[in-house]
Parts: sequence; C-alpha cells; structure tokens
Amino acid sequence: MNIKDAKKEIVNTVHAYLQKDETGSYVIPVERQRPVLLIGPPGIGKTAIMEQVAQECGINLVSYTITHHTRQSAIGLPFISKKNYGGEEIDVTEYTMSEIIAAIYEQIERSGIKEGILFLDEINCVSETLAPTMLQFLQYKTFGNHRVPDGFVIVTAGNPPEYNKSVRDFDIVTYDRVKRIYVEEDFAVWKEYAYRARIHGAILSYLEIKKKNFYSIVSDLDGKRFVTARGWEDLSQVMKVYENLGLPINFDFVVQYLQDEEIARDFANYYELYNKYSNIYRIPEILDGEIPENTIKMQNAPFDEKLSLLGLLLDRLGQEFCNYAYCKGAQSELLAQLNFLRSDLKEGKGSAKEILERQISSYSAMLSHKKKAGMLTREDEKAGYGAANVMQEFVSLLALQGTGQAKEDFLLIKNAFDGKESERQQAIADTGRHLSNAFSFLARVFGEGQEMVIFLSELSCGYYSLKFVSECGNEEYYKYNRLLLLKDRREELKEEIMQLKL
Repeated sequence: MNIKDAKKEIVNTVHAYLQKDETGSYVIPVERQRPVLLIGPPGIGKTAIMEQVAQECGINLVSYTITHHTRQSAIGLPFISKKNYGGEEIDVTEYTMSEIIAAIYEQIERSGIKEGILFLDEINCVSETLAPTMLQFLQYKTFGNHRVPDGFVIVTAGNPPEYNKSVRDFDIVTYDRVKRIYVEEDFAVWKEYAYRARIHGAILSYLEIKKKNFYSIVSDLDGKRFVTARGWEDLSQVMKVYENLGLPINFDFVVQYLQDEEIARDFANYYELYNKYSNIYRIPEILDGEIPENTIKMQNAPFDEKLSLLGLLLDRLGQEFCNYAYCKGAQSELLAQLNFLRSDLKEGKGSAKEILERQISSYSAMLSHKKKAGMLTREDEKAGYGAANVMQEFVSLLALQGTGQAKEDFLLIKNAFDGKESERQQAIADTGRHLSNAFSFLARVFGEGQEMVIFLSELSCGYYSLKFVSECGNEEYYKYNRLLLLKDRREELKEEIMQLKL
C-alpha cells in the first residue's frame, strides 16, 4: 500500500488498541496488541507519518533509530541485587532501566498524557549482539527486566533486504507476532503531502514532468545511485534558504541531496529554466489581472513549458493560501486571549497591561511545553507564536497610550485587533482576486483545455488551496469546476453511446 493508506491503517490500529471497556481495561488485551511492522524502501516518509499520527491522535511519540543502540543502552546495565529465597539470601543479576523505556516515562511526565506510540526505526538492521533483544522485544514488549508501559502502541519500521545489506530476516515465530504492512513509494500521494509541507514550486513542477525521477535506487558497477522523497524535501528546504541569501543553486549543490548525477543535473538545468520562465512570464502581473503579450505565445509552447508556467502560478498562489491559514490560526488564538482579557478586567484582576503580560507569559510557556512534548504541529506553532507577538504589540500600545482605565484600555486593544482583522480580510480579498485572475488568464490563453484541467486538479489536491476555497469561496473555481465536470460527463455519455452503436 502507499504511505497514505499505511497512515490510515496505523491511526485505526492506535484507536483500536487504545479502546477501553466500561471497567477501564483495554478491549484488546495488551499481550494481544501486536507491534506494527512497516516494511518499505528508505526515504518515503515512514518516520514523518508517525509524527502526523501522534499529533492527529493527541498522544505521545517516542522515536528511536534502533541501530544507534548497543545491547547495554537498549536493555540497561547489569547490577547485582540481593534476593531471599526460602530463607537463603542469593545474589541475582538485574538490569537498570533501558534508555528507551526511561524515555517513554520522561515523555509522559513532559506531556501529562499516558498513552502514545513507541516508534523504532531500522528494526531489522540491528547488530548481532542486539538481535536476540529485539526478537524478545517484539514478542514480549520488554527491554531487559522492564516492560513498555500499557497504553503505548509499538510501531517499528525496516527496509527490504534489496535496499540494505545489514537487513536480518525475521523467522516465522517473530512475524507471527507482528502486524506487517508493506509500503511503496507513490508520487501522487507524496504530492498531497508536498503541497502542505510547502515543497519548492520548481521541484513540484519538475516532478510533474519527470515523475520517474521522484524515487530511484540503482545499483550497478559504478556503485549506488539514489533519489528519495526525503532527498527532495530536504533539498526544497535548503533551496528556499539559499534563494533568500542569494546563494547559487547549481548541479554541485543539487547533487548533494539527489545522489544520482543524471537526475541531479537534469533538475539543476530545469531550475535554471524555471527561473527564466519566472522572469519572462511575470506572474505577479498575471495575478493582478494583466495579460502580458508574451504569454499569448504560450498557446504554442512545448507542454513542459506550459507545466512550468502552471507551477509558477500555483506556487505564488500557494504562498497566499498558506498565509491565509496561518493568519486565521493566529487571529483565532488572539481572539481567545482577548476574551480572557475582558473577563479578567471585569473581575478586577489588574490593569489591561498587567493582565496581558501575565497572559503572554503563561501562553508562551504553554506553547513551549507543547513543543517540547512534541504535541504541537508546525502550523499551530506558527499561529501560536504569531498571536503571542501581536499580544506583545498590544502591551507596547498600552504602555504608550493606555490610561489605566479598564474600559478605555480594552477599547484601545479592541480597535487594534479590529485593525488586524481588517488587514486579514483585505488579504483574503486580494488572494481571491488573484485566484480569479489566474483562471481568467488560463481561460483566455488555453480555454478549457488540459492546462485548465491540470490547474484545477492541483488546486483540488492542495491542503491550503482547498482550505481557502472551502472557507472563503471563489466563484471562478466553482464555475470552471462545474464546466469541466459537465465536459467529462458529456465525454462519458459519448463513449456509452458509441458502445451501444457497436
């Protein structure tokens, strides 16, 4: 299955394993809660989905790459203790708590949540000395003398032997005690994730043209050459920083992440074209409603060039869609804090400035705590700290213009908040206008052809674009979506009629 389906299966497993009956006991007894074993090629996102699963389920995540451990760190260090058996004192070997088990209890202390996921990567690549310990762990959920706490679902991952010479195959006894899931790379599924992760537009449009280059592992006489989903994502993040710093992005840079020279060179060449198209087609002007003369030539351009133009439009709009989601989240958090401020002012708990300063302190501490506990998504973190920064702006405003009177100071803050909201509404209107202008441009240049179909399809599979359209609406989006759906239906009817004639 693909990584998206694997994620659903793990979420379902977590819900099932953590289900309790009326007595508070787990419906599926702990000893029957098989560890999940994900088997799939490297770099397709096995680790990333575990973070997503834990955040969606609101539980802890403790993650380890087991090949980094020795037998001692996994099961603990031996020590001699005294035991009394039948009146005779005996020296007995025991073990200190495993580093991994200790990490679970520390995470519970940090988050205050007793349930979670213990994720162990590269489970089938352990050293010879650690192999018996891992088999015991998969069968009995123990490291040394210490058991994984009830309420923690065990998920493990490994690579098939063709990708890693260190892989040890498990025997039937071990496989019969795990829930095994095979995962394969899938560009279409990864693309959904890529839009939410804000993968660089050049990468997305390049892979739309060269899908076969999304994932490649080749072993030949020259050694191993490989490109993975992880490589593309890491390249994307560093590319954005390099662009902001004005640093060159060329083959020598790209090949550090895409470790296949042919693919790295091909993408580096494409990136130059992507920047060239960006300068030629003047995307900001198109989104503002202008149609530069040179864009009309796009009707006869090679299809690769048309896809690059669509990628540029989607990337620029994607930035605005993402900003909409961030601003909405920050404004919602800010509104909640201002409601607390109003309540505290009514109860006479201090001046507006004093209350806000206390709120900032407690709110920032809460964000920090959630971040350390791994319970905060990147989107929520950005929105939370954005709200905290605006609250600090309000404190500065009160320091300059505050009167010390509750009603006047709250009105001052409310007006400032209303100003922020007006700016947000204007940004929403601008984004909606830019999206409508993009549709108008494509309709004029390409009509209702495949370019419009691709543009609509990409908008419909993007997390932030769908969020914007569903929450703010856009008549052009609905219009062309309906037209293309009707067009598809007409083609289906023609096919049905032709079949009847035959």
